[in-house]
This record gives sequence, structure tokens and C-alpha cells, in this order.
Amino acid sequence: MFRPIRILQVAVASLFISGCASSHSGSEPPAAAHEGATNQTIVSNNRINSSRTPPAPGDFLGADGRLLPEVQSFAQETARTNALPLADVETLLAQARYDAKAARLIVPPTRSGRIRRAWTSYRQRHVDAVRIREGVSFWQAHRQALDRASARTGVPPSIIVAIIGIETVYGRYTGNHRVLDVLATLGFRYPDPNRPERQAMFRQQLADLLVLDHQGMLDARSVEGSFAGAMGLPQFMPGSLMRYAVDGDGDGRVDLAGNTDDAIASVAAFLQAHGWVRDVPVFAPVALPPDAARLAQDGLKPESNWAALKAAGARALPGGGPAWQAQALGMIDLRDEIRDTHDVRCATPNFFAITHYNRSYFYAASVADLAHEIADRIGYGDPNRFDGPEN
Repeated sequence: MFRPIRILQVAVASLFISGCASSHSGSEPPAAAHEGATNQTIVSNNRINSSRTPPAPGDFLGADGRLLPEVQSFAQETARTNALPLADVETLLAQARYDAKAARLIVPPTRSGRIRRAWTSYRQRHVDAVRIREGVSFWQAHRQALDRASARTGVPPSIIVAIIGIETVYGRYTGNHRVLDVLATLGFRYPDPNRPERQAMFRQQLADLLVLDHQGMLDARSVEGSFAGAMGLPQFMPGSLMRYAVDGDGDGRVDLAGNTDDAIASVAAFLQAHGWVRDVPVFAPVALPPDAARLAQDGLKPESNWAALKAAGARALPGGGPAWQAQALGMIDLRDEIRDTHDVRCATPNFFAITHYNRSYFYAASVADLAHEIADRIGYGDPNRFDGPEN
């Protein structure tokens, strides 16, 4: 397995949430090869569902016992747009409760107005001994499902394992917030008034949750997830569950909480839908010029190519297969503002596919680095499946 030369040393901090496929993710998500696949199956979330009694109607109602005007308008628009019975939508929204903890957690505290990025600290938290050790065990236990998903989509098993590890430590932490409460809270009372686009995104996810409930894919009264509304082993938001969730074992159901085969297949389908290129590494095997930081970009699409990077002084190294040179490429700078260090890497479209899961360079690089560490211990030596730098 090729290990690229590190040109500039690393470091840096977290953006938004650690994971969460939305559009997650990420979060966020658009269309996929498996979009609409769940329309053919039953989606089960029994393992995520809470057994507690649903809360009494309350926090989004006015003094007259009716939905607040803003919530009522949302109910009418959601029912009309998705052909849902308005009474059913109103009944569910009337049961939503304000989740103060979710509102507090969704906006990271800042002492000086801006969080200083620290790649080294972020990487240490996510590429850790527990995730590496348990990732090896997870891969060994679910090798057949991983191989099936990889053969179908081209996404290496190591990347799938790493995402599930970073998201939930292989199912250990899937969240205990009622998703209906979280999405209503963040959709109608988002704590940062300067982020209307975030509030709009959570309202769309709430609408998707109501559609899934109507279709019988989950029970919105009880399904639980993270403080951002992400569910199951892969932490899919409702929109991602609706568009990308896959029946991995052919039993006619999609269960992202209790069925590991489904979770594995769904992560692979999500990445394939967002541009994963088969047999291309996450980071291109190149030696970069000393001033490579000047070439770095900020966007979520690759903005350069191999001819331009060669002209700027980059040099190809052995390994990684030939296919990456024909791809669009992006130079990314994983900065550590606390330590005043840089880790500049040449990213392929597969790096940017991971950013659709979570819109953070740190997140995507941590997935690649964790995948590399786990694959190393498994002995996964295909040179075309290079997933991260040597440490």
C-alpha cells in the first residue's frame, strides 16, 4: 500500500458536528443511485425507538391549544407538498417538545467570537486507539457485507468502517434525543438568528421525517437520534434515510439501527451517490512544493487538475494507481491555528464525496486517516485503495 510523503506537518479543530449524513450530513444530501430505493421496502428503526410514553402535547402550541401560526403554516405546506393528510401532520407537530439540550449543543460556545481551528486535536479525538481497535473487530465480523457493498459501489471497506466508527463508535453512541423534538426545536427556534439557512434545513428534515412516518418507515413519535436529528449506526438524517438507505441483506426491510448489513450498504450507497470514483485514492500520491499552502482551496468541489499542479511544482509518486491523474483535484490545507502548522494534501473527488457526509475538511481527512490505520492492521494492501497518509 502506497504511503505518501507528508510535505507540511499537521494540525486542527472541529466544524459543526462530528458527522451526520444529511444535506447529511452532512450534512445535506442530494440524489443517489439508490434514491427512492426505500420506497420498495419497509424501514425499521426499532432499536432507535424509545420505549417511553410520548410526551403530552405542548411546546409548539398557542394559548388556544392550536399550533402556533408559523408551525401551522409549515404543517399546511408540508401536507400539500407531500400529499399528506393535514390532520396527521398537525397531530404529530402538536406532540413536539422543545429540546433545550439540542438547542444548546447545536451552536458551539465561543469565547472570542471564532473558534480557532486545530487539526491535530481534532484528528487525535477521531483517529484514536478505540476506533482503530474496534474498527478492526467490526471489519472482521462483517467482512462479507463490507465486501458486497464495496463490490457494488467501489467504496473501499476501510472507508465504510471508518465512517461508522467516527459517527457512532460502531453503534455504541447513536443518540437518545427524540428526533421529532430536535427537528421542531431547530426548525422553529434555532438558537442563532444569524443562521436562517440552518433553520430552513432543519425544517426540511422535519418535513422528511413526517413523510417517513406517513409511509410507515419509522414512528416519528418515538424514533431517537443525535442532538441534530441523525439516526442509526451511520447517523442518517431523515432526508438521507429517505433517499439513500439500502436493504443490505435482502430481507425486505431497512434498519439502520439494528441491522449492520443495512448500515454498511447505506453508507456505501450515500458515497456512491455523491461522486465516489472506483479505484481512486482519497488523497493523490504526490510530493508537493514547499509553498503548497498557497495552492489551497476552501470549497467543497475540487478546483484544479494534475496538469495545473504539475506546473506549480507537484510531482507524482509511485503507487495509488493511474486513474487519479485524470480526475479533478483539490489542494486542501488542514491548518492548526493554535500550533501554527499546516498539513497540505492533494484531494481527489473521493475526498469531496466524504464532505457530503459532513461539510468539514477535518471530518473527511479523519475518515481517510482512520480508514488507513484500520486497513493497515487488517492487511488490506491493494495499492489502488490508499486511504490516508503515513503517520
